[in-house]
Amino acid sequence: MKAEMDVGTNRKAFQINLDGKKYGTFAEIGAGQEVARRFFQVGGAAGTIAKTMSAYDMTFSDAIYGPTDRYVSRVRLNTMLDHEYKLLIERLDAKMGDQRQFFVFAETVAARSFKQHNESHGWLGVRFQITPRSEPSQIIIHVRMLDEQNVDQQEALGVIGVNLLYGAFYYYKAPEQLIASLGENLAPGRMEVDMIKFSGPAYAKIDNRLMALQLVSQGLTEAVMFTAEGETVQPAEVFYKKAILVERGSFRPITHATNDMLSGAREVFLQRCGCGESDLVVLMEMTLENLLAEGELNHADFLARAEILAVLGRTVLISKFGEYYRLAAYLSRYTNQMIGLVMGVPSLAEIFDEKYYLNLEGGILEALGRMFKGNLKLFVYPMIDEKTGEIITATKLEVAPNLRSLYQHLLDNKYIEEITHFHGEYLRIYPPDALAKLQSGDAGWERMVPPEVVQVIKERQFFGYQRPAAA
Repeated sequence: MKAEMDVGTNRKAFQINLDGKKYGTFAEIGAGQEVARRFFQVGGAAGTIAKTMSAYDMTFSDAIYGPTDRYVSRVRLNTMLDHEYKLLIERLDAKMGDQRQFFVFAETVAARSFKQHNESHGWLGVRFQITPRSEPSQIIIHVRMLDEQNVDQQEALGVIGVNLLYGAFYYYKAPEQLIASLGENLAPGRMEVDMIKFSGPAYAKIDNRLMALQLVSQGLTEAVMFTAEGETVQPAEVFYKKAILVERGSFRPITHATNDMLSGAREVFLQRCGCGESDLVVLMEMTLENLLAEGELNHADFLARAEILAVLGRTVLISKFGEYYRLAAYLSRYTNQMIGLVMGVPSLAEIFDEKYYLNLEGGILEALGRMFKGNLKLFVYPMIDEKTGEIITATKLEVAPNLRSLYQHLLDNKYIEEITHFHGEYLRIYPPDALAKLQSGDAGWERMVPPEVVQVIKERQFFGYQRPAAA
């Protein structure tokens, strides 16, 4: 495996070295000059490398790039790219700018230390010209290094760095192919890419939300995030020391019930966590399984959901976590504050259906143990029994006889909490009904959906919207 990795990576590095147009700087902090080393090893580096540097000492680093609170951060990476690219143009443009496509590769990483075993992660970026003297474009990624040994992390870092540079140079017109190539010559489970951002003239028409979705669908990570403004973000940037409230759904479309569920949960959550609004991150989560419900990813449908969530100012999480306990474990990785999962009674009933845990050795007990081992609570929205008209709440939910004592334990200890403030008239609003009316020209759907969402659906004709027939 290592031989295959070396051959494939070295072939890429050598091709770049033989390309007489590419010329630039490598600035690497935190795990040795692993990417530049690849180019030196394969030969011909004099035609590619103008400078390599590594400011390990914080005093030197601050003197070059300016002081910072966090050395392994997006801010530090951008400062490195800015500084090195400016120097490259100042010093070499007059001499060779009409013949060369200048680039800067930068990385700042925290690899495994012999002293401590903190999260091993890093920021990598490349700023590059696609033609001589053109305005530069840029790609930045965030990686999690999953190898146990420092030397293995360094090796993997060198591979993904070469992949990023190669993709920027030769796949810049095909960003999906570029993303797929990031994991080349790396065995599964060694490196995770959980954030990517394209910018600059080469990517003027790129929607970074779609690129984030590609990271999940192509298996480079299990979850990605983007803000209401469409900005892709790395989870640790957003979740650090924050309480988290998550509502899962298809949001096709968002209805009054969707919002009512979240509002009721937020009210109880803030009381329980003792935190203020500024300490709370609210997420709307869609699973890849949900997005693949029709067999393949429909980009227009995905962007329609993203746009209506953006209208409401929501941050979005796209994940591969079919089971709630996996979502809980993921969120717990980033915060020690309270986590709340918002759901309706039907979803709660599914959590207590043992058939979903046949793949776990410990079955439902193992799943619930994983879910509730941290500071996590479920906030449950009631439902209407359409046959009887009775409102079914979390406390009235019937579970299998062998699970009743366990379920009661979770209720008694406030792991499961009812959402008590809700609008009864919204309990009979179901997204599939709203969607069917929307697609059939029945204007009744407009009463089921928030007005700002109605407006954007009609203006952009999302979800197969049909105008009502003229009277």
